[in-house]
Amino acid sequence: MSEKSKVTTVLPGKVEKIINPHPHSGEPEKAQIAVEGADHLYREIRVPNRLVDDDGRKVKLKEGAEVDVKIEADPAVTSKVASAEESNNRVNRNHPA
Repeated sequence: MSEKSKVTTVLPGKVEKIINPHPHSGEPEKAQIAVEGADHLYREIRVPNRLVDDDGRKVKLKEGAEVDVKIEADPAVTSKVASAEESNNRVNRNHPA
């Protein structure tokens, strides 16, 4: 499936800190990112601090960097959201005043 046919959303985030791995663990350095719009207890994600620039060079995020967190999915694993008007009509029919 091509990327153009995926559904997406983008949330702003900020690199809160860079986490160095324990020596000899083999773990990569990680960037802890606070995702705006996420629930308070789930707003931080930790990802390997490895990116590639337009020239193919390996780069890393710096603490304080503003980032975009992109979520994308195949349309087959999503469901449509009813419009606000349709939702209100359903609620009113189920709970008369």
